[in-house]
Amino acid sequence: MASSFTVCRLHTIGRGSLVKCLQKVDTFLHRNIGTNVVAVQEEKNGFKSLYAVHAERQEQAERSVLISCHSRTNEKNFLKYIANYGDIQKYFFYESFGMYAVVEFANQESVASLLEGTAIPSISHESLVPFKSRLLSMRNLDSRDVLNQPSIKKGQAQTSIPINELIQRLSKEESIDQQITSLTEAYQLTEENCRLRFLVCSLLKDIAASFFPECTIMPFGSSVNGFGKLGCDLDMFLDLDGISGKNATMPKSGLFLEYQMKRANFERIVTQNILSVIGECVDQFGPGCVGVQKILNARCPLVRFTHQPSGFQCDLTANNRVAMKSTELLYLYGELDPRVRHLVFTVRCWARAHGITSSIPGAWISNFSLTIMVLFFLQRRSPPIIPTLDHLRDLAGPEDKSVIEDNDCTFVSDFSKIQLESNTETLEQLLCEFFEFYASFCFSKLSINIRKGKEQNKLPAVPLHIQNPFETTLNVSKNVNASQVAGIKSRKRRKFEPTSERIKSLLESLKNTNNQPNQS
Repeated sequence: MASSFTVCRLHTIGRGSLVKCLQKVDTFLHRNIGTNVVAVQEEKNGFKSLYAVHAERQEQAERSVLISCHSRTNEKNFLKYIANYGDIQKYFFYESFGMYAVVEFANQESVASLLEGTAIPSISHESLVPFKSRLLSMRNLDSRDVLNQPSIKKGQAQTSIPINELIQRLSKEESIDQQITSLTEAYQLTEENCRLRFLVCSLLKDIAASFFPECTIMPFGSSVNGFGKLGCDLDMFLDLDGISGKNATMPKSGLFLEYQMKRANFERIVTQNILSVIGECVDQFGPGCVGVQKILNARCPLVRFTHQPSGFQCDLTANNRVAMKSTELLYLYGELDPRVRHLVFTVRCWARAHGITSSIPGAWISNFSLTIMVLFFLQRRSPPIIPTLDHLRDLAGPEDKSVIEDNDCTFVSDFSKIQLESNTETLEQLLCEFFEFYASFCFSKLSINIRKGKEQNKLPAVPLHIQNPFETTLNVSKNVNASQVAGIKSRKRRKFEPTSERIKSLLESLKNTNNQPNQS
């Protein structure tokens, strides 16, 4: 599980206006998330392009450094020192295994200048190879002033708030709709947390770029799809398709790059070899990367490790483009109607409180499966709140065409083409109807399918069948056993029990699980 950490504050600094920044703090209220590498600088129908948001995040990360600070470091002295290397755009402090600062410069030249001025500690063994990364350590910065001036103060926690505190917050809301909205706001990723996730990906890319100079490492899954909870793992994707010349026509004459590539019969073997090399480098030379595991024989090979400076549990994969499209699809659904995210967060909270989901691998329903169940339910409303995946595919243009390993992953990316029907159901109504819907759902005979938005027959041997949106032959809930499905149905609220009593019961169940760890 990811370690807890605390963010102090987030500042905006104009060019040459360090003093003004110290006098006035501008906080970030707008939360941007996204995934993909295509920079489409436009907004459609009031929504910022997912591709543009992701490209913006990556560009910010490339201009940033992560600095380990002494707990008594004076903030003003710290900024004065860092500003010597260039204009600071933004910065914030947080706690993980110690105090850290994320500093974003106005340009990458400032980062290069800072690294040039960074001293490499003396090494007692010739065999050690220092990797000059953008993870730095600040030491002995005007220690006399630190003793006489206030140091950096702790700020708002970046893990989910304790259940008792959450219950108190929700009890102050005037309606169930407001409670659900407050729950989402308390659990969702913050601006600072999103920035830190992209920076960790960028730091890891610095290691991978030694072998693949034009590669990209980007977050996917809960970190960027809009449904991530504070403390969730960081899933990363190593993208090699952007390397120049990958699909270029070979010239008849001129200079050619010399390289060695061993032949492999299967792409999976190539992926395993690449991740094996990167995993070894992360283990040997990655600052702050501990507990590295190379899980190469899994269905999707990966490298797992803990990034101590950020507190994130990280999974690095390659050649996992279907998962990237799933991330993009969930982001789209979440942007279409705010009720989608609110309901997903509430159902996930309920599921964890009742032991339906768990951080321990086993016969548990995953958060992804729960999200698909919520989407399916919203498709089945009358009128539907969100469209089916087949409808999104029918709206797609030629530029949206996407086929990955013979799987049709095509769906529209232009929000203005999606016309939603008018559904005015409240969050309270939807939460109530969600439990009623699945309490009477025939799991033994029917499959959940958001591509078509309707039930389909399934094999009776499978207790729960939720079709993967893109890899349609796969069941995303194949690990779930019959007792888990029975557990869902047994938790049906009494039909005539007032909704307010149902929510009260939910809050009581959360209170009883106060000692359980937080997960996404």
